[in-house]
Amino acid sequence: MRYNLPYALGGQKIGLLGGSFDPAHEGHIHITKEAMKNFHLDAVWWLISPRNPLKKKKPEAVRDRKTNAELLLKDSNTFVTDLEFQLKTQYTYEIILQLKRLYWGVSFVWIMGADSLETFDLWKNWKVIMAEVPIGVINRPGKNYFTKKNCMTGRYKTFQLPSSHSKILAVKKPPVWCFVTAPLNHNSSTQIRSSGNKNNFRN
Repeated sequence: MRYNLPYALGGQKIGLLGGSFDPAHEGHIHITKEAMKNFHLDAVWWLISPRNPLKKKKPEAVRDRKTNAELLLKDSNTFVTDLEFQLKTQYTYEIILQLKRLYWGVSFVWIMGADSLETFDLWKNWKVIMAEVPIGVINRPGKNYFTKKNCMTGRYKTFQLPSSHSKILAVKKPPVWCFVTAPLNHNSSTQIRSSGNKNNFRN
């Protein structure tokens, strides 16, 4: 670790999975594993956000969420980080710009579940995100997010990388995005919080 930041070498391909992780669960692990496999990544960093600007509810303390996520993880190529808290960033585009400044030569890929496509155009400076890093989208249970019209898939339709070429996503120059269909995992943080079973992550 360097100044409490994860270590990465130039030339590595690192996936970034952001979220509140309130709490972390098997669904996060599932997306991580699918991203590692389909996008041919060297590692995935979980970026625990201090607070989601699009959500009114205040999450648990960052330290507690980080500890709980670390207890869940067993993959040595996945790292739980509180980089947004350390670097005092509030929005996704800010942490991406900071990481690209700090890690010269590292290829970052932003990973997200397909359910995030519905609100992606509400993210602060979302077009900056598209311009800075490749986007890897993993399908999620529920509606057919891929076929539903939204700003990102519509505006950047010609920049979509076929899923058959997903393994080269990390080395492609943005804007570029790739949608991958993977086996579905129905776990969600919302359901776990509603059940009051936040400490039993594998149920």
